Amino acid sequence: MESRLETLESKLMYVEDLLDELNRTVYRQQQQIDLMQQHIRQLAQQVQSVQPGEARRPEDEIPPHY
Repeated sequence: MESRLETLESKLMYVEDLLDELNRTVYRQQQQIDLMQQHIRQLAQQVQSVQPGEARRPEDEIPPHY
């Protein structure tokens, strides 16, 4: 009986560690998602600010062979 209890306690400790690591992973991923959304909003604002027919710089143009 004592051995079974020790085995269960060991498994519980492992699961708790795993859960903590998963929580940290989810937190980091949410930070990355938030940052990417902020960048997307900034890019969308930049695209909206460009008027059609606006003069473009030659270095911004892609050569025709691309």
